Amino acid sequence: MTTAIVIMGGLGLIVGIGLAIASKIFYVFVDPLIESIEGELPGANCGGCGYPGCSSNAEAIAAGKSSPNSCVAAGIETAQAIAALLGVSVSAAEPDFAQPGCSYGVQDADTKYRYDGLSDCRAVALLGGGMKVCTIGCLGLGTCVRACPFDAIHIGPNGLPVVNEKRCTGCGTCERACPKNIINLSSVTRRILREYTREQCTTPCQRACPAGIDICEYIRQIDLGDYHRAVQVIKERNPFPTVIGRICPRPCENQCRRNLVDESVAINFLKRFAADYERRSGQPILPYKAPATDRKIAVIGGGVEGLSAAFFSARLGHSATVFEATGQLGGLLRTAISIQRLPAEILDWDIQGVKEMGVSAQTNKMLGVDFTLPGLLEEGYHAVMLATGGWDSRMTRTTPGAPESPVPGTHLLLDYIKSASSGADPVASADSMVIVGGGKLALEAAKLAQKAGARNITLLLRDRLEALPFTEDDLRAAGLSTIRVMSASAVLRILGEDERLTAVECLHLGSGQIEIVDASALLLAAGRFPEMIFGPLPASQDAPTDAAAAPDDSAPKSLQWEGFAPYKPPDFKDAQGLFSQGDQLTDFSGAIKAIAAGRRAAASIHKHLYDIPLDLPQTVLTPETYIQNVDHVAHVQSTCRQIMPLASPQELATGGELEKGFDEQRAKKEAARCLRCGLICYQHTASAAMGAVKSAVNA
Repeated sequence: MTTAIVIMGGLGLIVGIGLAIASKIFYVFVDPLIESIEGELPGANCGGCGYPGCSSNAEAIAAGKSSPNSCVAAGIETAQAIAALLGVSVSAAEPDFAQPGCSYGVQDADTKYRYDGLSDCRAVALLGGGMKVCTIGCLGLGTCVRACPFDAIHIGPNGLPVVNEKRCTGCGTCERACPKNIINLSSVTRRILREYTREQCTTPCQRACPAGIDICEYIRQIDLGDYHRAVQVIKERNPFPTVIGRICPRPCENQCRRNLVDESVAINFLKRFAADYERRSGQPILPYKAPATDRKIAVIGGGVEGLSAAFFSARLGHSATVFEATGQLGGLLRTAISIQRLPAEILDWDIQGVKEMGVSAQTNKMLGVDFTLPGLLEEGYHAVMLATGGWDSRMTRTTPGAPESPVPGTHLLLDYIKSASSGADPVASADSMVIVGGGKLALEAAKLAQKAGARNITLLLRDRLEALPFTEDDLRAAGLSTIRVMSASAVLRILGEDERLTAVECLHLGSGQIEIVDASALLLAAGRFPEMIFGPLPASQDAPTDAAAAPDDSAPKSLQWEGFAPYKPPDFKDAQGLFSQGDQLTDFSGAIKAIAAGRRAAASIHKHLYDIPLDLPQTVLTPETYIQNVDHVAHVQSTCRQIMPLASPQELATGGELEKGFDEQRAKKEAARCLRCGLICYQHTASAAMGAVKSAVNA
């Protein structure tokens, strides 16, 4: 018995020692922070956060890979509790929602393809590539429906996914499940920042519109009788629908597929109809906007571009203020267009809509006289957009006195030559000068600057050395042998300190090298000051670290600032520098192009504030992009385009508009002519008529 007890005791001791050693070897430390975070999560394990369960999400939150409000199944209280554990705060977040990107269902296609019993979109895409014609089209098998953990998606009668935005939490499960990228997360911010790419199902009219309006959708809403929603769709990309409905050059109609049958849809007249509906209601219809941020944006110039930049900045959640030199907003639209085409009250209505979005305006405020760019930055504006217009806009202001210099040390070349030739050199104290462009005219400006005492003159030209309009002999003959000529170069940024220009950042187009050139004056050979964004220069990483070399903290700190251009239009996405190909040298040829530039400026400001690269995706759509398209349409019945009724001479004599606009009957008839195009698909007239017959029979 004693022996047995000793043996059992020994075995117990050995096991105990083994367990103790094992516990040390295989000990798993559980972070109390992760435990606390997981305790706050609801334990739904739905996967809507992008992680396989709440435990994984808790680990990601603790590691900083996921946000405190990443749980889509919990409310703001949970996010605040988790934020408190992390020692941070939760502010208003912009909601995401799923948005289908295909407009034409498989069941409406003329040619049907069998999927051999497959019922999952991912399997079909993997094995057969899906639809054999439209390579990005929706397969319509409902994988996104089955994947959604919140029952927020169903397949509609046209075979396409329909999202219930009230139920959608923006978790992204459907986006991850779709093999064709048809359904994606979207938001106000994403829609404003978006430049269309070749992977997206866009219509030919939308691709031709400088503003990128979803034309097919707003016409569809007019056809359905939902004019309120039609206005919202238009204002997603165009804050001046009432104005543009009267004066647009209508490039979209040139690309309308009905041109292959009869005449294009009266796209712009339908836009005017929807906008006039809003105006008659007396209540501005506003598109959605992102939650408010703490960012203040100043826009210099109250023309179409400036007001559009402010409008889209406000929609992005920023506080936008427009500064206008004259007593009224509107720019050239107010002074250069006949009142029979654009009455003042029409322009005022759209401007009021911009203000309703949250934009404030200060008129009779001249840049360089009543305020300065660095002064606005000192006042707390996080960015300043320069949109002062070109020569035409300046002539409407008839400003007496010295020529304008909205940017410190910066003048237009012709203004400088005119002033300096008359003995009133506006930059006589400049020691270093950079002249951008101008060819032989730049040599005249250089002679005047040299005579005024400028010692370092740099002539910067985009042309290659062999293509310059002058030679070294011309320079010697003009007494300019000491000036520096930088060929094949462009300006990327300008740099300044307080109210002074200090340097110009130049790019050598051939080598890609960047060089900083000292400059206290900058002359630009163009009819306008470039569209530029100004902001405080980020703290230099080369700041002195030695205590002996550090500046005196008691001394007032100077403001270091930078100015750079918004990103280029997609047509010229690879162009670099100010006044490159595609940039405006004077005023815009059409207001719709100015609206597009204003949106790009607002998007560029937003990206700059949040340190998002300004580069466009490689797949961005341009007129040269190879995409799927059609060269003919079939089974489309020819129908007459509705004619715009015109005012009589008597009506014009009493102040009426030349074009009277569509009534509801004309608008509905014209909207019905739209083929509801997709990338290479369109709705046949016969199919639409048959659908109407079936609906009538079922009713």
